[in-house]
Amino acid sequence: MGIIVNMETDLNRRDPRVMAMLVPPLPRTTPEFIAAYDKYEVIISGAGPAGSLLKLLLSRYGLGDESVLCIESKDSILKAGQADGIQPRTMEVLKSMGLMHEILTDGCGVWEVAFWNPIQQNDADSGCSVDKTESGIERTAIVDDVALPARYPHEITLHQGKIERILEDDMLRYSKGGVQRSTTLLDVRIDEKGDPDFPVVAEIESAKDGRRTLRSKYLVGADGAHSTVRRCMGLKLEGETTDHIWGVIDLIVDTDFPDIRRRTVVHSDAGSIMVIPREQSITGDYITRLYVQVPGDVKVNEPDIAGDGTRARRGQVTMESILTQAQEAIKPYYIKQREGTEIEWWTAYQIGQRVTNDFAIKDSVGKQRVFIVGDACHTHSPKAGQGMNVSMMDSFNLAWKLAYSVNGLTPSSRFSPNQADNILDTYQTERHTIAQQLIEFDKSFSSMFSGKIGSTDETGTDLTHEQFLEVFRTGNGFTSGCGIEYPESVVVNKSMSERTVIGTDYLAGILRPGRRLLNVKLKRHADGCPRDIHDEIPTTGAFRILCLTSMDLLNPNGKSSQAITSLCGFVGDVSRTYSSRNLLQFLAIYPRALVGLSPSSPAKAVLPTSSFVWSDVPAFLHEWAEMRVYCSAISGDGDAYRQYGVSEDAGAIAVIRPDGYVGVVSSLSAEGVDAVKKYLGGCIWMAEK
Repeated sequence: MGIIVNMETDLNRRDPRVMAMLVPPLPRTTPEFIAAYDKYEVIISGAGPAGSLLKLLLSRYGLGDESVLCIESKDSILKAGQADGIQPRTMEVLKSMGLMHEILTDGCGVWEVAFWNPIQQNDADSGCSVDKTESGIERTAIVDDVALPARYPHEITLHQGKIERILEDDMLRYSKGGVQRSTTLLDVRIDEKGDPDFPVVAEIESAKDGRRTLRSKYLVGADGAHSTVRRCMGLKLEGETTDHIWGVIDLIVDTDFPDIRRRTVVHSDAGSIMVIPREQSITGDYITRLYVQVPGDVKVNEPDIAGDGTRARRGQVTMESILTQAQEAIKPYYIKQREGTEIEWWTAYQIGQRVTNDFAIKDSVGKQRVFIVGDACHTHSPKAGQGMNVSMMDSFNLAWKLAYSVNGLTPSSRFSPNQADNILDTYQTERHTIAQQLIEFDKSFSSMFSGKIGSTDETGTDLTHEQFLEVFRTGNGFTSGCGIEYPESVVVNKSMSERTVIGTDYLAGILRPGRRLLNVKLKRHADGCPRDIHDEIPTTGAFRILCLTSMDLLNPNGKSSQAITSLCGFVGDVSRTYSSRNLLQFLAIYPRALVGLSPSSPAKAVLPTSSFVWSDVPAFLHEWAEMRVYCSAISGDGDAYRQYGVSEDAGAIAVIRPDGYVGVVSSLSAEGVDAVKKYLGGCIWMAEK
């Protein structure tokens, strides 16, 4: 069977000179899916940020409306409340999809975090930047919100509904159907006897079509903390729920508190507050979100926790009581709702950290058929700003693996489409690991946040400001999303990296399999254009081979030339097999010391007025990477070799997965080239020559 390239938006119906560019679809080796009224390849339940991102990515990868159905019980996108913080790694991902412009324009950048604590009466010479009173609070520290290298070294706050709308707007460029709203998932089960090729049965009910029974190859539950999918699959959220009750409110404030436009943590004798600066409202006023600790152990019924502001804690906690408690905790400053404005949204919640043991359910032969993402598989407090971010990264991790399996691009799906797919299996191992880390961090962070500075916690440990600050700082790599690391698997090979890279400061960007590739600024060889490497690896579903050449690049018999010739030839073979250059691409970085060298120049000479030409390097490089060859630095900026921990004399090879994470790092040698080919052969089906 030949390779099918499904160009849903073919050029015969579009003028490429005037229409917006679309991401080319992934090639397909499985038979093209024939649309049927009651069958889909993938059904997604839930169209919050996690569900919308998954639908968008699958659409970009070429799975059209006949293949993927996304349903949502609500009749519109979220209008108020819920998540508001976008972390640096999430921004890097959205930038790779071309979706960051509006977020940067309209969102509120959060660059610093201020810490306020009860005034210590014996601390007269502390140098506090604000006047002290006999009682109340004082600022004890201001730190960077993000304290590690990232393309966006800050957070952005923006209403979740706007994120959903941005995702859906882009989705409609690829999908005429978009999200099917006012449609509720009633039941899910696996029934292989009825149809082994479409073993997942979903009962849905919509306002338009009534009750229907659908079948699919896969189903994904992105349907929140009270997930129908999780319940039907017999999965349970395991963990703890504390007695700490918090109110959250979005409003336009009138206040004399100095740090109202910084992210601020307040511990006071009257309780704790977190201040989150938000974007402008439609009136031009700036919104503030307050998380306010409610005193006492008020019990809340489970349905109320998930309810909107009109139902949450009715008769126990009110909008007025939250504002009253905020005023008590922030004294001697005042804070109140600005006259003439309305409360944007409010609710109350009980802190809990829970996670399911399984993020996927298998059929009788061990193939994963039903997945859960986001709040459906992990819940936690909102104060670390992780809910929407971790949920979206679940979908980002799953999307390319699901698309590869559906399209028959993984070795397992190509040869045994109804058997377990070891690429798809890594969703569970990778994201469950991150969820467990999230729960442990949130448990520590929330416990300290809800405690009182100077008091003793339930373990008998004194809670100090220094301890809280240390937890905040050490958790920065995790909360930003830039420091997470996936475990060893078929898509993460760590066996060769320590012999190839120099250093272990992976938070600073040293190449490490299982971690995301740090963005660095490079100079493109072909035209001298400054480029961010993240812009050269957009989210298209492609694997990338990144070659950091050694100083012997211009030696036709050197290791750089030999590696490039072999790897580019490999890229060419894959591209010809699939009639697509979008599955595997080659990028090369060369040391800045090579700028100006010609083959006759001394090894370390620098001739800044000239540059080597394509005839000086392997011809394959020009053929397969003409616009993806870069000098390692732009004048005045950091050097890629130093940031990645690679010696200019040794060089290195790395494979970047479709989700931007490093899959393998190997040496610039015959052994290293073989390791790269073997790794890719385990991820992508390769036709035998």
